[in-house]
Amino acid sequence: MQYEQRRLQRSVTETLRSVATRPKVSGMPASGTDAIGWLFMPPSVGRYRRRVLKVVTSRRWLTWLAVATVFALACVFLGRWQWGRHEDKVARAQRIDSHYSASPVPLSQAMPRPAAALPQAQEWTMVTATGRYAASHLMLVRNRPNNGVFGYEVLVPLELADGTALLVDRGWIPNGRTAAEPSRTPATPAGDITVTGWLRMGEPSLGRKMSNGQLASINLAEARVQVSTSLYGAYLIRRSEAGPAGEHIETPQPLAMPNTDLGPHLAYALQWWLAVPAGLVLVLLAARREYLDGDEPLGPLPVGSAAPARAPKAKKTRIWDEEDE
Repeated sequence: MQYEQRRLQRSVTETLRSVATRPKVSGMPASGTDAIGWLFMPPSVGRYRRRVLKVVTSRRWLTWLAVATVFALACVFLGRWQWGRHEDKVARAQRIDSHYSASPVPLSQAMPRPAAALPQAQEWTMVTATGRYAASHLMLVRNRPNNGVFGYEVLVPLELADGTALLVDRGWIPNGRTAAEPSRTPATPAGDITVTGWLRMGEPSLGRKMSNGQLASINLAEARVQVSTSLYGAYLIRRSEAGPAGEHIETPQPLAMPNTDLGPHLAYALQWWLAVPAGLVLVLLAARREYLDGDEPLGPLPVGSAAPARAPKAKKTRIWDEEDE
C-alpha cells in the first residue's frame, strides 16, 4: 500500500515539475478550447506559409501537382462523357414512354415526305399503313437477339398506293441448322392488309457482304438495293396486321418491348466528378506532411538516391521502471 502511494505521489510531482519547467510561448492560451486549437496552429503563419510554399514549388512536387492536374482534367472529361450517355438514355426513354402506347396516326401524317429520314424526336411513333406485301422481296436480318436468343428478323416491303414502299419488320424467327438454311419463315399475307406498328430510324451499315435476301443490319440504303424500289426513310416494327375479314394471318414471334433502363451512367458521372480534387488534395497533404516531418521526404525519391537515416528516438523512462531500479 505504501509502495502504491509513493508511486502516485511521485507521478504527481513529476507532472507538476514538467508543467512548471515547460517553456512559455508568446501568444499561447493557458487552457480551454483555445489551447486545443493552438496545438494545430503554427507559431508563425507567415513563416509556415513560406516554408510550405517552398516545399510545394520544388521540382519533385511540381511534377506530382502536374500529374494530379492531368488526372483532374481526365476525371472532368470522363464525367462529361458519362453524363452525355445518361442524357441520351433519358431522351430515348422519354421518346419510348410518350409514343409506345399512344394512339396510332396515319403514316402520311407522321412522315409527309417519304424520302426524308425520320426525325429522332418522332422515333417510336405508332402509325398505320395499308398496302400489299411484296413477298418476293422478303429479307432476313441475321444475328438479331429477342429475349436473349439470337435468330433472324423478317423484313418485307409494304407497297403503298402512291407507288412508294415501307419496310416492315414482321417479327423474329429462330436460327436454323446453318446460316444458309434458316428456320421456317411464316407465310406472307397476300392481298390488301393494314399494318399498325412503330416507326424506327434505319441502322448504320456493318459493311458486310451478304447473300441476296439477307442483311447484316436494317440499313435502308442496303435494303433499297435488294428490293429495287423507293423506300420510306424509316422502317416499321409490326404490332398488328389486319386483312380481309376471316383471313388467318401467320406471323413471326413479336419483338420484345424496348428497354428503357437508364443504366449506371449518372452514377459513373458523379463518381468521376467527385474524384476531380482527389489527386490535388493527396499531393498537397503529402507535401504538408513532408514539411512537418522536416527533412524526411515522403514522396518518391530520385533514382539512385537513398533515404536519409532517421535519428534514433530517446527511450522514455517510466516511473515504475525507476522504482524497480
